[in-house]
Amino acid sequence: MRRGLVHVLAWLLATAAAVTLSWWGVHTVMAGTAYDPPRALPVKAADATRQKPQPSATPTRRPSPPQRTSSAPPAARKPSPTPTKPPGPTRTAPAPASASASGEVKSYDTDGGRVVFDLGRTSASLVSATPGAGWSMQVWKTESWIRVEFSSGADRVSVFCTWHDGPPRVEIGNY
Repeated sequence: MRRGLVHVLAWLLATAAAVTLSWWGVHTVMAGTAYDPPRALPVKAADATRQKPQPSATPTRRPSPPQRTSSAPPAARKPSPTPTKPPGPTRTAPAPASASASGEVKSYDTDGGRVVFDLGRTSASLVSATPGAGWSMQVWKTESWIRVEFSSGADRVSVFCTWHDGPPRVEIGNY
């Protein structure tokens, strides 16, 4: 009986020492790790798209958006050829003529999700694209247009921003 207790005590001490050493190693590595702050832009209300963003007191850098993203599983992704304007009903939202040189941030809500563009006088950039619950998305970019497509089963919603022949304009189509 005494021999069994000695073995259990030795096992407990060795396990405690191993856990302590592991915790100390992980804690040391993680303590030196710095995380970037979140990069999402808050949208307060529906009329927030009409307001120009206020400059912050501290300088910030705008991250460049990824060239192509997808929240669909890898097996469901297919390489797509350069899309052209698809057939179907579209809504056109022209960019305001009073957009400043730095641009105006505008948000577009669709059935599939939300897209936010920074619309300038002669070009545009994608700020963010967030699919709705149950929807996946893909993004395509060229020098003269950006396309964001939300998909859920057979339903598709495309948001096109083009500026190749004038100021940026946004078209939203349900397919």
